Amino acid sequence: MQTKLPAHFDSLASSLVSIFGNSVKVIQTDRVSGGDINRAYALTLNNGEKVFMKANEKSREAFFTAEAAGLNAIAETNTIGTPEILCTGTDPGEENGYSFLLLKFIKSSKPKQDYWETLGHELAEMHKAEIKIKNESGLINSGFFQDNFIGARPQKNTPCEKWITFFRDQRLLPQFKAADSYFTSHERELNTKLLDNLDKFLIEPKLPSLLHGDLWNGNVMCGPEGKGILIDPACYIGNAEVDLAMTELFGGFSPVFYKAYKEVYPLEPEYESRRDLYNLYQLLNHLNLFGRSYLGPVNSIVSEYTE
Repeated sequence: MQTKLPAHFDSLASSLVSIFGNSVKVIQTDRVSGGDINRAYALTLNNGEKVFMKANEKSREAFFTAEAAGLNAIAETNTIGTPEILCTGTDPGEENGYSFLLLKFIKSSKPKQDYWETLGHELAEMHKAEIKIKNESGLINSGFFQDNFIGARPQKNTPCEKWITFFRDQRLLPQFKAADSYFTSHERELNTKLLDNLDKFLIEPKLPSLLHGDLWNGNVMCGPEGKGILIDPACYIGNAEVDLAMTELFGGFSPVFYKAYKEVYPLEPEYESRRDLYNLYQLLNHLNLFGRSYLGPVNSIVSEYTE
């Protein structure tokens, strides 16, 4: 089974009619802040409903079909909140048109007292959930049934039998190649040394987990029930430590979150010794997206494991 995909339409108007009925139309469009890749809007309809729309150039519709696949994969674990997907589509619009993703509008609220505890428990349950995603070769242990994006950059998800092989060939290696011009000859030697010795530092997971893939605090919002909701995934299947490591990269989550997570899904010994190596992927991606300011942190982590 591949995770299901939502309906895809050739215009915004036809999508709204199909979802809400023939007389429905947009009566107000409000720009929503947040995000630097896509435009975001709150659409108020004449039936009183409100929907959330992400839009981009027509040629970028893969951003939205990939996001929808990830959101559906998470939702199918029945463990943690995600936005309800209405559809994807393209619209002829004016000039070159646009692509879009429609989601049910989520009204944010104040976190409940047990917000972080619940989020930790629910993420752990997601990581423990049985993997049911297949390709032609069977259940996927590392990878995903389609490629997607990490920020604005493409993310290859070609399945591999072994997790360490996947993390080397589909995560670190493409990023190192893209960033090659930043490195000195000595730094390139260290990068190669690290890639050749990943099995000395990483471990295969006891069970493969569905990963959010880009789990920093900006990709968790508080929904109307005061609980965490995961947004903007870059999903694939692999070692749950990846998601935990990313939560610690840019500011971290509450200590209550980590305690609660471990109550449901205890970490393997010496997780802390692998954390920086998993975050190397995100820092390399930031180097390729935003430039030289991330070169120091990248080289520091490579040196940590090679010198």
